[in-house]
Amino acid sequence: MSLTKRLLHIFPRCSAVKVTHASGDRNSAPIAEALLGQVDRSTPNLQLLEIASGSGQHVGFLAPLMPNITFQPTEHEGAHFDSIGAYVADCPTQNIRAPFHADISRDPKDWEIPQAPESYDYMFNSNMMHISPWICSIGLFRAAGQLLKKGGRMFTYGPYAENRYLGPQSNWDFDQYLRKRDSSWGVRDIMDLKVVAEENGMQLEKIVEMPSNNKFLTWLKLSNSVLD
Repeated sequence: MSLTKRLLHIFPRCSAVKVTHASGDRNSAPIAEALLGQVDRSTPNLQLLEIASGSGQHVGFLAPLMPNITFQPTEHEGAHFDSIGAYVADCPTQNIRAPFHADISRDPKDWEIPQAPESYDYMFNSNMMHISPWICSIGLFRAAGQLLKKGGRMFTYGPYAENRYLGPQSNWDFDQYLRKRDSSWGVRDIMDLKVVAEENGMQLEKIVEMPSNNKFLTWLKLSNSVLD
């Protein structure tokens, strides 16, 4: 039995207000496997900040697998909060905090709940960068540079170009579709993200190839807070 089916059997969807997506059902298990191989699963009271939690489906899947880590979901769109709250309420390990509003294009000190520098061990962001303006990608790395502890890691998941090459054809077609919908959207190139990461005291540590031509990227926080 697959990891997804085992988790759905153990932790069934109990709340009527939960929103689920077929893509989330497909990619939750591969994301979990990539994440479990890179986080500390024994030290208690670790903290993970999720940016752009969407429906809450990912945090609802991941948190029970890592009970030593407290997950903090955030979201910009208020319409998602009821669904995230349902995943919070149904979490059997009770290690998901209530979500709060975060506009990643703004400095973390200007968020609804200002965040203390270097207060998180991990950050996670899935499928946001290609469906948001470039300023949101810049803001994501700015937040990581400020909020992660030295040695902390940010994990990002989605489609990416690499060294100005975007393949296969389906990813190229997807990028063209996104740019037609909104000229500020589009699949980001890892080369460009490396530059933004370095500006915020971070570097790319690992690339894991994922199903459906996606990638799971690990970004390491090298230096002390950029606020210092």
